[in-house]
Amino acid sequence: MPEPGPDDVLVRVAHSGICGTDLKIFTGGMPAPYPIVMGHEISGEVIEGRSGDGVGPGARVLVDPVLYCGSCADCRAGRTNLCPHGAVIGREVNGGFADYVVAPRTHVFPLPRPIDSRTAPLIQVLTTVLHAQRRTTIAGQSVAVLGLGVSGQLHVQLAKALGATQAIGVTRSAWKRGIAEQLGADLTVSTGGEAAALIAEATGGGADVVIETTGIVRSIADALAIVRPGGTVLLFGIYTATEAALPFYQLYYKEPTLQSARAAKNEDFPASIDLVARGAIRLEPLVTHVLPVADLRQALGMIERDVDGRMKVILEN
Repeated sequence: MPEPGPDDVLVRVAHSGICGTDLKIFTGGMPAPYPIVMGHEISGEVIEGRSGDGVGPGARVLVDPVLYCGSCADCRAGRTNLCPHGAVIGREVNGGFADYVVAPRTHVFPLPRPIDSRTAPLIQVLTTVLHAQRRTTIAGQSVAVLGLGVSGQLHVQLAKALGATQAIGVTRSAWKRGIAEQLGADLTVSTGGEAAALIAEATGGGADVVIETTGIVRSIADALAIVRPGGTVLLFGIYTATEAALPFYQLYYKEPTLQSARAAKNEDFPASIDLVARGAIRLEPLVTHVLPVADLRQALGMIERDVDGRMKVILEN
């Protein structure tokens, strides 16, 4: 049982999402102070303490896992997600793959009744998607999303919710393209040589904004092929390669704006919760598996294999 401090909230974990970041922590691909309890996508019930909104014991809540010091230059400038003294619950601090978790009172947000706690952990992913799209202009733009995993599917939905004129999904998986179409994509195309030509025809010269979600460096080349001259490439994926080949001439020739995004801020949580509560973003079709938290190793194996039929895996206490 973790011990909450005077400004903390103790949460009984109901559900937690598992993703590629957890797999990287587990396998050593992402540094962490082992031993550590993983899990950063957390919904549950307040047991002790009160949140910043004043909700207390018995309230259903979502946890913001990105911790920050509040006093450094980045925090004072509002860039709390870039705090050099920060940490992530589930990476540097024990997280949600447990019965209980502790979070600062400022990092706990009430969940409206219509939101199922089984799908609520996905809202944490949505906060990172919202933070990324807030870093560029989406309204009135054609938006292409490379990769239609969980975050890619959320990017497609959010682009539509924020006023994109077209939301286009790009992946080799026909199954994932079908989900994107079900969730509102205006067009989906398969990854490959014809993708750029099909998108150029559909948009009149290339997508205004291309969001790369796979974290695979060679997909950045696909993004540069798809974006219109003078457009924006938003690098949402986490790239761990130290060296890579890129079509640098395209960077010169098309003069695109390159934008990146990291994590999310506190302010992204209420906005994301509201998007889900009023039905602008649908989460249910993205949850394909619910497993007991005791089956964590099996869940990690499922994340390691990118196969049709598996989208979001939720662990249940």
